[in-house]
Amino acid sequence: MTSGEAALIALGANLGDPLAALRAARTALEQFGNVTATSWLYRTRAVGGPPGQPDYLNAALSLRTDLAAEALMDALLGTEQSSGRVRLERWGPRVLDLDLIGYADRVLNTPHLTLPHPRAFERGFVLAPLNDIAPHWQHPVSGERVSAALARVGLDGLERLNERL
Repeated sequence: MTSGEAALIALGANLGDPLAALRAARTALEQFGNVTATSWLYRTRAVGGPPGQPDYLNAALSLRTDLAAEALMDALLGTEQSSGRVRLERWGPRVLDLDLIGYADRVLNTPHLTLPHPRAFERGFVLAPLNDIAPHWQHPVSGERVSAALARVGLDGLERLNERL
């Protein structure tokens, strides 16, 4: 049993078979710790990036891990790459996107990793799934809770599906 830190991870995909990609990512992440909670799945309009993208499927999970934050980020990037992700353009379509949203109450700002994720509390497609698993988690800098941030940002463009990750 892993006794390490709780990491909050956002998952998204809009190319190929997004549901299969998210489920495969969840399985892959189990090698780095224990998945302790999973969110509902959300269908989300693409935000930013090139026009005409397909809708995204988004979710979140909590992972208790013994990996350091930087090592976990490397593992997430490796999982994306193994899924066939190629980074061609910012906010472009993708077969898999894994973002480390928070790692316990850690604040970090390096060239490789910023914690908490710098835009997480501005995005409904991150906050809605995160609210399913960690509504009381507080942004370690602002002190705002996930539930309060979601109430502020709203659910525009999101559809909760009747299925969990």
